[in-house]
This record gives sequence, C-alpha cells and structure tokens, in this order.
Amino acid sequence: MTAVASEMKTSDNRINVGVVGLGFMGSVHLRAYLAAASARVAAVCDAVRLPVKGILPGVAGNVQKTADIDLGRDIKVFRKIEDILADPEIELVDLCTPTPLHAEQAIAALKAGKYVFCEKPMARTAAAARQILEAEAAGPGFLMPAMCMRFWPGWSWLKQAVAEETYGKVLSARFQRLSEMPGWSGQGTYTTDIGGALFDLHIHDTDFIQFLFGRPAGVFSTGVCGSAGSVDHVVTQYLYPGGPQVCAEGGWLLTAGFRMGYSILCERAALDYDIERGPDAMRITEKGQPPRFVEYEGTDGYNAEIRYMLECVRDKQRPTTVTAHDGLHALEICEAEEKSIRTGEIARL
Repeated sequence: MTAVASEMKTSDNRINVGVVGLGFMGSVHLRAYLAAASARVAAVCDAVRLPVKGILPGVAGNVQKTADIDLGRDIKVFRKIEDILADPEIELVDLCTPTPLHAEQAIAALKAGKYVFCEKPMARTAAAARQILEAEAAGPGFLMPAMCMRFWPGWSWLKQAVAEETYGKVLSARFQRLSEMPGWSGQGTYTTDIGGALFDLHIHDTDFIQFLFGRPAGVFSTGVCGSAGSVDHVVTQYLYPGGPQVCAEGGWLLTAGFRMGYSILCERAALDYDIERGPDAMRITEKGQPPRFVEYEGTDGYNAEIRYMLECVRDKQRPTTVTAHDGLHALEICEAEEKSIRTGEIARL
C-alpha cells in the first residue's frame, strides 16, 4: 500500500520520522530530531548497526565520536528500507546512507509518498540527481538535501551580509574546508564510490558559493588524487565574469583534526571566519576601526536545517532555503571541477 504524505498525521501533531543509516551522520540527525519538539523518532533502519534495548552505541565520524543515544524501548527497528517505507506512520524519511544508495532510496521514498531529507550529496552523479527530481515532481512529497552550511551560524550571517551589501560589494572570497581522512573511508570502496573529498566534503563550499553568488560561468581546478583515483584534495577558482574573485580549497590531507573558514574582502570591510578561534570564530575588520567579533546563536547548522525541514513538512511547503534543484546544481559544478582536474583545462558550465 502506498502512503500519501499529505494525509499522514501523528496523534500528537508531531511528525513521525524514520532515520535510515545509523553511522556518524545518522547519529547526528537523530540527536537533532530528539531535541526538536515537533518531531518523533518513530523508526530507525540499518542493515548492520541497530540499537540494543533502545540504545544506539556511539560511532566514530570524521574526527570525533558520538555518545550513545537512548531511543527508547518503543522505537521501531528495521533492517530493510522497504519495511520503513511500507510503514504508514512514517511521514519523513531521513537518508544517512552511503552516497551510492541515495538516488535509489530517495526515489523509492518519494514514490511511497514520503517527505525525504537526504544527506549530501543527494546522489553520486548529476544524472542520478535528475532522476530524483523527476520522482519528486511526480509525487505528493518533496526532498531537501542536507546542505547544512546554508544554516550554519557565521555562514547564514554571511549570506545576509552579502545579499544586503552591508559592507559594500564583495571583491574577493576564499573558502577552506580540510580534515583528516575519515575513519569510514577504509570500509569497502566508499572513498571511490562517493567521489572522494571533492564530492563528500568540498561540495559544502561549492554549494555555499552558488548560494552566495549564483552559478559560476565555469571552474578551473587542480587536485590531488588518491590511489583509487578519487579526488582527495581540490583547489578551485570559480569564474564570475565581472567579479567577484572566488576560490575554495577542500580535502582529506590533514594528518589530524579539522579546519573550516572563509575570508571575504568587501569594499568597506574584511570578514573572516576561522573555526579554530572558537567563540571568536567570526571577525569583522572595517576600514579605520579595530577588529571586532560577531556573536551569534547556535553551535552548528544540523539542528537548524532539521528544524527547517520539519517546518516545511508541517506546513506542506516545499523548501526554499535549499532545494533538490540546488543539490543537483552543486553536483553539476563538482563534476565540472573533476573534469577540470582531469583535463587541466577550464570546465565551462
């Protein structure tokens, strides 16, 4: 039986959520849902890793490990996504599975009448992402890719400052996102199948750059490829005729830790963010004034993006802050970056 998203309700008006894939990001999403008053984690699904007596053990991620999560004894547990899609109580399906599974699973969930929240990238290729869009257009639900940087404190602030030209026009922008090789990269062939750091990590900055400045006319990229051929480090120049000058660096070559930041040079100020500065991460230096630091609410974008998705499901309104089309466009740009690395030439978009 096909469940129709627009007709499904919970008895207490909370949205029933099913999380598929219980690795590091699945654990991160679970915590966000458990903290949201409008959500009820009704079911979880994983082929291997499942809660024991309602407790999901902690798991290592890129550079940290999550603590155990108490999901309660009433949590429904499935090993196959088909079972969670057949459950008429589940309204929102959250996909935190390996990237190569996203397209098939997202399409199945949309055809089952579910709303879908899908970890990035929404598919391994732009062609597969287009198939997801076709399924979304044909069904009652919708899909939102988890491009969390659009919601991240310091990044969401930057979007507003750039849009309103608070400090004048942007002249130059540089983004950086570096980490050590993630622990899960040695499992099977995930590193090759997901496209390496280019598609798994760097795509965050590619997406945010298009969020700020629109689609570039082209890209010129250089990179470092791993033994399996995947791009594990990339430096890209995004081409915007008439400005601004925009570049980004991302990869998995750090020996330890994680770095994330940006440097934006505007007509009247320099804006820079460095996660390693902690509470003073966001700094503004205006002409003729000493540097000052910006305080903002929230610690990450995961909770914010999930609260936004829950609001969209509650109101039955398609997301606008980030859409499935945005997820497709980010993939198209990343594919152009990979082409530029392979050919040594500018890849036009």
